[in-house]
Amino acid sequence: MRAVRFFILALVLVLAACGPTTRPWDLATQQSLPTEAIQSAVAPAATVAGTQVIFPLIAQQAVNIPNPTPAPSATAPPPAPLRFAVIGDYGSGGVPEADVANLVLSWAPEFIITTGDNNYPNGSDATIDDNVGQFYHSYIFPYTGNYGPGADRNRFFPSLGNHDWNTNSAQPYLDYFTLPGNERYYDFIWGPLHFFVLDSDSREPDGVGSGSAQAMWLQQKLADSPAIWKIVYLHHAPYSSGMHGGTDWAIWPYQEWGADAVLAGHDHTYERLTIDGIPYFVNGLGGGAIYNFVNNVAGSQMRYNDDHGAMLVEADKQHITFQFVNRQGEIIDTFTVQKP
Repeated sequence: MRAVRFFILALVLVLAACGPTTRPWDLATQQSLPTEAIQSAVAPAATVAGTQVIFPLIAQQAVNIPNPTPAPSATAPPPAPLRFAVIGDYGSGGVPEADVANLVLSWAPEFIITTGDNNYPNGSDATIDDNVGQFYHSYIFPYTGNYGPGADRNRFFPSLGNHDWNTNSAQPYLDYFTLPGNERYYDFIWGPLHFFVLDSDSREPDGVGSGSAQAMWLQQKLADSPAIWKIVYLHHAPYSSGMHGGTDWAIWPYQEWGADAVLAGHDHTYERLTIDGIPYFVNGLGGGAIYNFVNNVAGSQMRYNDDHGAMLVEADKQHITFQFVNRQGEIIDTFTVQKP
């Protein structure tokens, strides 16, 4: 037995002297090793001269390597609303138009639409660049006028007014702008909005009544559009309390066909009406001489003619907000429509 004890003692001393610096029972503290490696390292057994010798055995446990706590995911902010401007009856080339243009450009809208009468007095090619390009060339593509560089894509979408028609059947207008479709009436999509631009002048070849080819085009386009917001704009106001009053041939069933709002000009005032459950706007204070109100038509909710100005519209998938702002920067009217 002494020989066996001596042999065991010698074996332990040899292992202590020659073994790795890290002993098998120290492995449990190294959590980078998997549990299986620890188990195989700490439980060896040997039989020496018929006697089983068991090395010191540590408690075996699973090694859990903690995962770092993930950083909370930041919630993406909602996209900024789309912003566009509306000007109407503006093409005079004078100080009021310049003031309104400065106001509009200060908003940095994504694009600009017009409710007609872009070029006073008679839509001539001799005046169109002075009346339009001088102030809005940075939004027009392609621009070949005299007032600097144009846009890299078209961001100016006018509608024809009666004054634009007075020279050669609106040819200077058609030559100056590059617009979709036949350029007299057309549509375009920008973000969640689908715009339908009409020619309400009685000289329009495709007609201006509710049974005309132009009206049938609009009805079908509105029916086919999956857009969240569908905006119709034209020059002659279907309803107005101003000097011209409403234009009978421009009264179409816009709401029934799917429009969410209708914008017009012709009367040089600002007015907001609600007809058939949707807003109608008269926006004609872009630069021309200001008109008086003659009477208050049914549905009229806001009227203003103290100064020139323009509309700023902001839209996302749930809301669209219309504001009229005068050239002093005063907000005159705000109206919001919300999708259910």
